[in-house]
Amino acid sequence: MSYHHILVPVDGSNTSIDAVKKAAQIAKAFNSQLTLISLVVEDPFTDSDFYASSVIMHEYFVLAKKNAQEALLDAQKAAAEAGVQAQVEIIKGNVDAKVIAETAVNHKADLIVMGSHGRKGIQKMLLGSFAQDVLANTQLPVLIVKAKEA
Repeated sequence: MSYHHILVPVDGSNTSIDAVKKAAQIAKAFNSQLTLISLVVEDPFTDSDFYASSVIMHEYFVLAKKNAQEALLDAQKAAAEAGVQAQVEIIKGNVDAKVIAETAVNHKADLIVMGSHGRKGIQKMLLGSFAQDVLANTQLPVLIVKAKEA
């Protein structure tokens, strides 16, 4: 099977950078397009005038966007080191699996590659699995790159 467009959600963690490196290897092998995305909550308090006009919230959103840009730049560098040019994009909206699945469809991706912390037992039960949520929300193949053990 050949992949033409690979989408990788990036959050700045080492796990997501590992996913970018794996996706870059695949993209290089298949001469695929590689798109790296970072999700930023647009405004979690849209129904609250207090928070919508708050200077603190404005500063939070500016910082969140800056952090997303830095994470994408680091990820783009990791892809370039593997010999692949990657497109980057900040996606504004909810930070959830549905947004990743919808973005993959909108970009006509045919593979999603993402990192997973590989939590087990009570941690997985309490924290959930974002990767598992993505799997449940898409018909596309999803390659999960498990976090390296410390």
